[in-house]
Amino acid sequence: MDFLAGFDLNALLPFIAIGFAAQMIDGALGMAFGVISNTLMVGVLGIPPALASQRVHIVECFTTATSGVSHLIHGNIDKKLFFRLLLPGMAGGILGAYALTSVDASVVKPWVLLYLSGIGIYLLTRGILYPPKIKDAKHVAPLGLIGGFLDAAGGGGWGPVVTSNLLIQGADPRKVVGTVNTVEFFLTLTISATFIWQIGIADLAGATLGFLIGGVAAAPFGAWAAKHIPAKAMLIMVGIVLTLTSLYGAYSAFS
Repeated sequence: MDFLAGFDLNALLPFIAIGFAAQMIDGALGMAFGVISNTLMVGVLGIPPALASQRVHIVECFTTATSGVSHLIHGNIDKKLFFRLLLPGMAGGILGAYALTSVDASVVKPWVLLYLSGIGIYLLTRGILYPPKIKDAKHVAPLGLIGGFLDAAGGGGWGPVVTSNLLIQGADPRKVVGTVNTVEFFLTLTISATFIWQIGIADLAGATLGFLIGGVAAAPFGAWAAKHIPAKAMLIMVGIVLTLTSLYGAYSAFS
């Protein structure tokens, strides 16, 4: 196959490993794949933000599809929450993709990351000190709109923004992770289509293909983990992952 001509598997293996690890975290905790992948593409590989975001979302079309089916099988999806997030998230994604291809979102991103760091610390403290009390989330549609916008504009952010804020409102952690991951499939399709319309199709090769292979392979395991991790432990792990990734992103953006 011409597509694989001269293909260096050894060079691809680190990206497969990163994609696998990122999707394991994302599938189990509802965040991190886009943030980790986008950070590597922009910060390490030097890919322009709009192109990096496009490639991340093309990969996520496959990883979120696999993850969504896996969460459905394990009963991790809240149907009511799913439909409350779906259309606002897609609308926000379209707006964010247009914004990233026309304006520089780097001015806002560091402050968003600092905000997410604060939420991460709050969730970590809440998980350690208090047993989680489950209740219905109230502010869902605006959250979906903002999460979709930041996900497209920042190359990742749907999970950190939406998952963390739903958990703050007291929603069931397992249902939040499963539902947010499943809605993300439709969000990534929308964002990818918008990017393709705006800047064309990026080559699916090299690091991008590595992320794709690793992410798809890990998706079923992440859904299984989300079902079996206790709610208290999930809050603590979400807090740790969100705090560390957001602080690192903010440090990189300000430096």
